[in-house]
Amino acid sequence: MTFKPDTLFSPAVCALTHGLDPQVVLLDLDGTLIDSVPDLASAVDHMLVALERPPVGRKRVAEWIGNGADMLVRRALCDGDETQAVALLMQDVQAARQHFDAAYLAALHQATGAFAGVGEFLQRVSIPKIVITNKPRMFTDPLIQSLGWSGYFPFIICGDDYSERKPSPMPLIKACEKLSISLNCALMIGDSRHDIQAAKAAGIATAAVTYGYNHGEDIRTSSPDLICDNLLELLSAS
Repeated sequence: MTFKPDTLFSPAVCALTHGLDPQVVLLDLDGTLIDSVPDLASAVDHMLVALERPPVGRKRVAEWIGNGADMLVRRALCDGDETQAVALLMQDVQAARQHFDAAYLAALHQATGAFAGVGEFLQRVSIPKIVITNKPRMFTDPLIQSLGWSGYFPFIICGDDYSERKPSPMPLIKACEKLSISLNCALMIGDSRHDIQAAKAAGIATAAVTYGYNHGEDIRTSSPDLICDNLLELLSAS
């Protein structure tokens, strides 16, 4: 396969999309673009203390991130027991969510920090970039604004926008449909098995970052097409 000499992305990336640059980059948010653990852990611990429970700290919360705020709260209430978390009734979660939502919304004004290389990557990549996150929109929009990133994305897909979210391929397919771009011309970049599973189910090429959360597991076990320690590794050296 031959590559155009002026490709923006590395040959390894272009090899996944017909030897050319991908036409759209789909990006996870938590654990891929931003280190959200400090703020999320603070909100979870605030919630637990308000419920007269002991705080759990950043390490535990990092393992529970990835399925949206509701599931994060459920896992915190059940100390990470997945079966119990799923079985909780909504009325058992509502009071806790009120404490969590208030604490996390207050923290968003501080703009959770971006991982190394992310700012330059967003600046250099001129093709459409779409954030696809399981985070609710009530948190995502103010967070993106506080980071000064609103101009980078023509639109953002949040966890409460559709009836399904990652690991379902639906949000990824919807993003490509909205842009009229073929799925095999897209690249999904994420840090968790849910990102990789969603992309594979949609027939979209995948790149995974090594520094993310992924429930405490090595992302390599999900067999992404590419692995990188920094998003800039996915770009051409020129």
